[in-house]
Amino acid sequence: MSTADFFRARLDQMIDLRHPLAALAQRMPWQQIEAALLPSFARKEGLPRLNDKGEDLFGPSVQVAGSGISAAGRPRLPIRLMAALLYLKHAFNLSDEALVERWSENVVWQYFSGLNYYEPRLPCDATQIGRFRAAIGEAGVEELLKATLDAAVQNKAIRPSEFERVIVDTTVQEKAIAHPVDSRLLEIARHKVVQAAQRVGIHLKQTFAKEGKTLRRKAGGYAHAKQFKRLRKTVKRQRTILGIVLREIGRKLPGIQPQNPNSIAALSALLERAERIRNQQPRDKNKLYALHAPEVECIGKGKARKPYEFGVKASIAVTHRNGLMVGARTFPGNPYDGHILSAQLEQSRILLEDIGRQPKEVVVDLGFRGVDEDNPNVQIIHRGKFKSLSAPQRRWLKRRQAVEPAIGHLKSDHRMDRCWLRGQQGDALHAVLCATGYNLRWLMRAMVRLGLKALLLRPQFGAFWTLYMRLSSASAMLSTFLRGRCYPKMAFGAADILLNFAGLTMYRA
Repeated sequence: MSTADFFRARLDQMIDLRHPLAALAQRMPWQQIEAALLPSFARKEGLPRLNDKGEDLFGPSVQVAGSGISAAGRPRLPIRLMAALLYLKHAFNLSDEALVERWSENVVWQYFSGLNYYEPRLPCDATQIGRFRAAIGEAGVEELLKATLDAAVQNKAIRPSEFERVIVDTTVQEKAIAHPVDSRLLEIARHKVVQAAQRVGIHLKQTFAKEGKTLRRKAGGYAHAKQFKRLRKTVKRQRTILGIVLREIGRKLPGIQPQNPNSIAALSALLERAERIRNQQPRDKNKLYALHAPEVECIGKGKARKPYEFGVKASIAVTHRNGLMVGARTFPGNPYDGHILSAQLEQSRILLEDIGRQPKEVVVDLGFRGVDEDNPNVQIIHRGKFKSLSAPQRRWLKRRQAVEPAIGHLKSDHRMDRCWLRGQQGDALHAVLCATGYNLRWLMRAMVRLGLKALLLRPQFGAFWTLYMRLSSASAMLSTFLRGRCYPKMAFGAADILLNFAGLTMYRA
């Protein structure tokens, strides 16, 4: 302990240790989490950064120092702190910026993150959370989800046998894109392509900036007024001017020698996507719905309020009885629900390795019919087999729709309604982290439900209860003795003093 910390109050003295999050901070397997995530942050030997004179900007190189690993760079933050930030982000539905600001004001959150003393400053820059998430990858966030399952079993919030029966369902994890209207996509493609061309030094004869803005406004007005003939004529003109820009850039691109080669690669990728947007028709397959997110797919789940959703299909697995998340995966390409069941169960088996259980009965809807041969060791229960089901299986089938409110909470309370992370890798990370935040809130409710918040005071309570019983016996014996000596008032007074002392001791406990 440093001299400055000697005069500071510890966090465990400032907060109520019976708070669910404070109680959970002592019951999470933090050592297991750190051991699993530590290999992702091992220092690697990097190439030296040389200046114009050929000198290393970071000092002596590896060959000169002989240490094997360069000491350049800022030291990393504690793994427990960053893992706790990911837990809190999705448990309380916060952005990265709002998370770090609220963390600096919340002493319970700091105690959950492993701090001993209050820190008024931000834990890190908001961008470091995204870099940490990208560094640990999908395997790392699955370790965070696995830790919540292990904590639930260790604290006896759920029995291990309950993991043998799960409910699996699919939903759509929507991407953070605007509704893909043709006129809007064409105008954005023209604008972005012109910007990228000017960035590499290509001078265009005409960018159609003013006309493009006018056409976009006209298209919105014609669509609102249901003047579809005028709308088609406007969209046709937008395709024409986009083609003019693309052809001019294609002619001038071979003669350009930019300083940054990455800008040419970015422009080439942008030209390819813009060409897809220009050529695609309303009823084509494999359309491009967003210029910055080519992985977005159009998925229809039969909802009257939202016929089509733009994102990626996600599979969710929860326990049949208590609704604890035991799996969450994304499946690009919009596959048939039944074909993803084996992959979802494989993830659940990996997460439940330390518990020693694996799913044996899976309750699903009719979208998972016809895949019994692909899952030989699992009994699939759905409404299509109702006549051949036993009485217990029919009771289990009545709880199939219990997964629906869990999916609703994932979207409304844990950030699954829109995915802001980039690419298919971002979709996969986001789905698992949303399930991790859901499980953390589930564990907090379990702390209250099971009375685990008073676990810290249980040894002291037992000692004070023993003291109370002994003082009560002593008061009774003293009262009898004094009453036999003909001192009734003194007898009652002594008994009251002993009992009041015992009661005050119990109250302080």
